[in-house]
Amino acid sequence: MNQLAQKTHIPWWLTLILFMEVWPMFLGPYWALSDPTFFGGPEATSTILGDWIYTARNLAVGFAFILAYYLKNAPMLFILIFIRLFTDLIDGPAFWLFRDQVSETAFIIIFLFGYYIPAIIALRYLWKQMTN
Repeated sequence: MNQLAQKTHIPWWLTLILFMEVWPMFLGPYWALSDPTFFGGPEATSTILGDWIYTARNLAVGFAFILAYYLKNAPMLFILIFIRLFTDLIDGPAFWLFRDQVSETAFIIIFLFGYYIPAIIALRYLWKQMTN
């Protein structure tokens, strides 16, 4: 059977991880477009091109996640989680270096425990689903 047409079992914990992956894809663009200081810095009074590019990227990935979840498609979910992981491996340090500093504890909790580790767990599970 074609792997793209196969439906995979999505346990409750994977649903939770996928939710953790998806909600920032919609909340981030809201912040970027409603708060000019999101990318423009503390003195910004209007949105900039970066806000719109960030919004387009995140909404595209967010809607693709919803579609992949609806289709219960392991390869699609795997690729989308990989894209998020790769992107956040750059976004996390960029936010750390270029935004107002947050506490190290908050940064570690948000990125390491809130995203990096769950993403690796999900990738491992989906890989096993695709190779069995």
